[in-house]
Amino acid sequence: MNGWTKGKNAALLCMASVFLFSCSNAADRGIEEVLAAPNELAGQTIEHPPLPSPIDKMVIASASAKQAAPNPNEVRITISAAGDVTLGRDENYGYAYSFDEEAKKHGLRYFTKYIEPIFKKDDFTTVNLETTLTTSTRKASKTFRFRGHPSYAKILTYGGIEAVNLANNHTYDYLQKGYNDTIASLKKEKIGYFGRTLRLMKTVKGIQVGALGYEGWSNTSTLRKQIANDIRTLRKQGADIILVHFHWGVERSYVPNSTQKVLGRFAIDSGADLVVGHHPHVVQGIEEYKGKFIVYSLGNFMFGGNKNPSDKDTFVFQQVFSFQNGKRTAKKEIRVIPFRISSVTTRNNYQPMPLAGGEAARVKRKIVSLSAKIKKPTWTAYEVK
Repeated sequence: MNGWTKGKNAALLCMASVFLFSCSNAADRGIEEVLAAPNELAGQTIEHPPLPSPIDKMVIASASAKQAAPNPNEVRITISAAGDVTLGRDENYGYAYSFDEEAKKHGLRYFTKYIEPIFKKDDFTTVNLETTLTTSTRKASKTFRFRGHPSYAKILTYGGIEAVNLANNHTYDYLQKGYNDTIASLKKEKIGYFGRTLRLMKTVKGIQVGALGYEGWSNTSTLRKQIANDIRTLRKQGADIILVHFHWGVERSYVPNSTQKVLGRFAIDSGADLVVGHHPHVVQGIEEYKGKFIVYSLGNFMFGGNKNPSDKDTFVFQQVFSFQNGKRTAKKEIRVIPFRISSVTTRNNYQPMPLAGGEAARVKRKIVSLSAKIKKPTWTAYEVK
């Protein structure tokens, strides 16, 4: 046999081997196609390493078998909080590009497009409802008066928002009739509400979650007494977690004032498990205080009160509370999710959108930097992805 023939036979043998190897791995192609499928949430293709060999698969299966099974007695409650939500507008500032115009053009579900994947996966979402839901025309004598159609309460349902704070400076923009209509609209959609003298208790996965809301303009003994009494009352009623909302601070101020800090810490000292704030219309820092968290300002969120604010940064704060055999554990897990109040940058289209990449990193750095103006931001140690 000459050299050419030997080379030809070797090549044929090599090709046959490749063919047999490809056939033996044909079943793996289905797995590879699944791994390479588009990630619908991120809008990107998932990158993955080469498929493991049969030996690698045996090792992986063996390692998986050794992992401890999830503890059936552990209950995890994820609470989300976002800032100012104004479903409607001040009619003195024109209809063009207003919340009402966007609702008419696109329908109510338009506003919740980007928040549904987040809020429908958690267990309890709260926001500050800074508007009235009424058709009443009698207004309060003040500069800004916000009103939305009662049907706009459906937006909260679409968005996966379970409860709203009503303790703010726009709840009575359309007087007592507007306030009563707002509550009726929320009841129709089975949206919980709390604030001022209204306390909310909700059962979530067998855990009792309580919510309170206050206007924290001044650090008065009357307000402190109410906060302490309300927290004590909810505990007696069986609350396992107590969330406190404060509408406080100075508009467009990025640093909390002394009243915010005193009241926030007092609420924690009185037994609150998480404190969140709003009203400045911009974000402020986060403080870890005695192992709990005070989120001083979440900023705007779905805010129909301004067609084009200069600062569109905001965020969603999430905390996971863990319970073992019905008792709270010491685990602390939080997420700070950077958002923009609009899905476009040129104006406010009232469609909050989570940020990614460089923009998300920028907003996160901003929150950490603002936190450092209060105290060392130790809360970052508890963040999870």
